[in-house]
Amino acid sequence: MKATLENSESLFEFILRLKTIPRTGWQKKVGIARPESVADHTYSVAAIAMIISDAKKLDTGKILKMAILHDLAESITGDLTPEDGPKSKKIRLENSAMKKIISHLDAKTQKQYWSIWMQYQKNTTREARLLHDVDKLEMALQAKVYSKSHPKKKLEQFFDSAKMYIVDSDVKKLLEKKP
Repeated sequence: MKATLENSESLFEFILRLKTIPRTGWQKKVGIARPESVADHTYSVAAIAMIISDAKKLDTGKILKMAILHDLAESITGDLTPEDGPKSKKIRLENSAMKKIISHLDAKTQKQYWSIWMQYQKNTTREARLLHDVDKLEMALQAKVYSKSHPKKKLEQFFDSAKMYIVDSDVKKLLEKKP
């Protein structure tokens, strides 16, 4: 374990940086001046994913790691939105950032985290597919929260996006529940 922790201080700096990075979609698309941070979003995604993963009897340990890693690259790239360029550019930038971030870990841990990261990026496992759905669900739930304090904002686009991309029927049901 010592080898993993010796160089982890730099990794912790990347993790802590997420608390200062705003979710820019809320700023750019609807003008919310002080939106949640990427860390706020990551925590909510992880907590929601944990509950749904347990209910579905998936590998919750893996999904929690995936949830924590899923936006970690944004500590370097910032919160990129679809308006920032093609998805291929975002993937390239985030993969490069993730390699830099996990380079502070021992080889075995790097390999494990990179594998989990790629499963999420390529959407190749049940856990990755669920986490993509939970990521969209969390966005819609956050839009509901913002609709109470920002009733005049154009938040419907976030609900529409979630409805369009969520595949899992149980997650869709959660999205369609009324507050």
